[in-house]
Amino acid sequence: MTGDVVIDIRGLRKTFGRFVALDGLDLTVRAGETAGFLGPNGSGKSTTIRILLGLYRSDAGTVRILDADPFADAVAVHRRLAYVPGDVSLWPQLTGGECIDLLLDMRGVGDRSRSRRAELVERFELDPTKKTSSYSKGNRQKVALVAALSADTELLVLDEPTAGLDPLMTRVFADCVRERAAAGTAVLMSSHILSEVEELCDSVTIIRAGRTVQAGTLARLRHLRRSRVTALVLGDPGSLAGIDGVHDLEVGTPAEHGTPVTFTVDAAALGAVTGALARAGVGDLSVEPPTLEELFLHAYSDGVGSSATPSAGA
Repeated sequence: MTGDVVIDIRGLRKTFGRFVALDGLDLTVRAGETAGFLGPNGSGKSTTIRILLGLYRSDAGTVRILDADPFADAVAVHRRLAYVPGDVSLWPQLTGGECIDLLLDMRGVGDRSRSRRAELVERFELDPTKKTSSYSKGNRQKVALVAALSADTELLVLDEPTAGLDPLMTRVFADCVRERAAAGTAVLMSSHILSEVEELCDSVTIIRAGRTVQAGTLARLRHLRRSRVTALVLGDPGSLAGIDGVHDLEVGTPAEHGTPVTFTVDAAALGAVTGALARAGVGDLSVEPPTLEELFLHAYSDGVGSSATPSAGA
């Protein structure tokens, strides 16, 4: 394991009786990286996170956090990470500020974290004087986020962290995560909001039935799928049909300013396509890479997931 690897999971397996929750999962997260962790309910995300937090012991495979065993060295590992669940429960008799202070006191934080706490309370527009029993789900989520982001940790584990937040607070959250990653903190974020993952994450691991089915940087994964091209061709677009790697070609009715065409193209054929378009002449051109949603749906299509791909950054 290299020095900048914060989470290193290889061949992780976990069963509950006859039920196989994890079946050879691979996952890697490095310092300063924000890694998305995707999969539908029942795919094994929660089990993986609980193993990372030392709540479950793995049955097989290797799991290392900051070069330590998350189960055997749970106390030491928890001093170096912060966790935010998607459904936050707080002490109802305490105020939001008292809950944050209690969580930080348990970590033994210093003045720097106290200063950051005050800044984050303001940024998240949280009223720390109200009792948590009066808080909405979004405000309870803010308490957990402020406490986690205030601490000096090397790893943030975020499980549906924006649940209950409005769009403005989601933007504040995204800014805070970027700041922490830029300072070298590793971030593992599980979310069902694919646009959020696409905006924030450097890499993505998609799991299915407890196994890794796609993993890598977003740029690398997009090369596995087709881009959509929309163009206004000034000359004859017929040569596009003969290019291996061009799919779903639709040629519109020629007009005064050119002929509209749309198609999808494999990454390997982009060079041939741009050459053909340049020779024909182009009045307008748009190339859209596949979205994370398309990558996710592709990973869950029939025939995918029979074998794991290399993990992120491999």
